[in-house]
Amino acid sequence: MGNSELRYIGRTDEALSFIGISELVNIDYPPCGYLITSPMKRCIQTAELIFPDHTPVVCDGLRECDFGEFEGKNYIELSMDSRYQRWIDSGGEDAFPDGERPADFKKRCVESFLKCISEVPEGMAATFVVHGGTIMAVLEHFAVPKKSYYDWHIANGHGYITEFDGEKITVTEKI
Repeated sequence: MGNSELRYIGRTDEALSFIGISELVNIDYPPCGYLITSPMKRCIQTAELIFPDHTPVVCDGLRECDFGEFEGKNYIELSMDSRYQRWIDSGGEDAFPDGERPADFKKRCVESFLKCISEVPEGMAATFVVHGGTIMAVLEHFAVPKKSYYDWHIANGHGYITEFDGEKITVTEKI
């Protein structure tokens, strides 16, 4: 529900909406490898819907950013908040009030991605069902050619097919 209203939804453990579910069933996903998800309901439900024959490995470090006092609000509701304007003026680099610093969030995502990859059985591909911010953080760090965090934004239910050589990620297809 929060995504459809353009709200900052990070630590809020929302279930998928009916609209979100209906959109997922119309997307053609590639075969699933070793399935890894965020611990949030919306990711676990997504994984269960699109890969019903796989049991996901849940990785806490892949959860979405904690937006602190901005959590659950959209840009219209925050437009008169001076803290929000400061955050915007910082290019999205300042910490969210009573929330996570974007740099800490990105570092957590990268470290968790590497940990998860190290646990994938040899010869298997990994499939991640995670949040947009998590995808953006990992790709900003590893993908070539280099792009900024926001350049990796992807629509809900979509993602990338990639190859990871231990140092860099090459995007081969957009889902």
